[in-house]
Amino acid sequence: MPAEDAPILTARAVSMRFGGLKALTEVNFSMARGSITAVIGPNGAGKTTLFNCITGFYRPTSGALHLHPAGHPHDLTRLAIHKIARLGVARTYQNIRLFAQMSVLENLLVAQHATVNRRLWAGILRSPAFRRSEAAALEQAWFWLRFMGLEAAADQAAGTLPYGQQRRLEVARAMAARPLLLCLDEPAAGLNPQEAEALNDLILRLKAQFAVSILLIEHHMGVVMRISDHVVVLDHGEVIGSGTPAQVRQNPAVVKAYLGEDEPDARAPPPAGGN
Repeated sequence: MPAEDAPILTARAVSMRFGGLKALTEVNFSMARGSITAVIGPNGAGKTTLFNCITGFYRPTSGALHLHPAGHPHDLTRLAIHKIARLGVARTYQNIRLFAQMSVLENLLVAQHATVNRRLWAGILRSPAFRRSEAAALEQAWFWLRFMGLEAAADQAAGTLPYGQQRRLEVARAMAARPLLLCLDEPAAGLNPQEAEALNDLILRLKAQFAVSILLIEHHMGVVMRISDHVVVLDHGEVIGSGTPAQVRQNPAVVKAYLGEDEPDARAPPPAGGN
């Protein structure tokens, strides 16, 4: 298979149980490199559990998740969280997790800890290599501040930003880690229609300009149907449909379980809430 046609992520028979509770059952899907893939489904469908398995917070009970960077694929189910991050997997959270007391700029510097020279003596002596890595991290941080339109707030405490700007900062922080796979957990949650539209444009720009693959959990169907290349639908931990947005919109099982019999165009979002 040519590299450009290879998937960036594959899930094979992924199951997750918490005691007697089946959170995921035999989940299978493949995510194309450079695509935007959305995972949707009703509350409790297992979407965030799947994200937690991909990013190393949970280890699946069975099955395999493979990341396919250039070269040999890596089984994510065998790796610790920090090793998965170093392979190029970054994420945001449904509930924003910024360092609220740190400045906006400091949040972006912290995000780059894996790429900064971390040798103890290099830091103590401020060696040339340490200073170069520090300068590169600062340059990268300012790049993302400008890209997100947050440069005027660089010295402001992150927790004092308006909600929509906090969402943008969280995406910027994930991108500052230079991911191959960016996992966005309900990035449109709490946004007004104008902010959601701006989010659409932002995600599309990230895909176009940085060739990052984006895996998205989202309840906002206006976001999902406009920007996604592929949609995977979960219900009670099982995949009940997948395909293009148009194909998923016409899938009777998906309409019945999630989109609603009276809403075949899938434009009205369901109530916000849990996973």
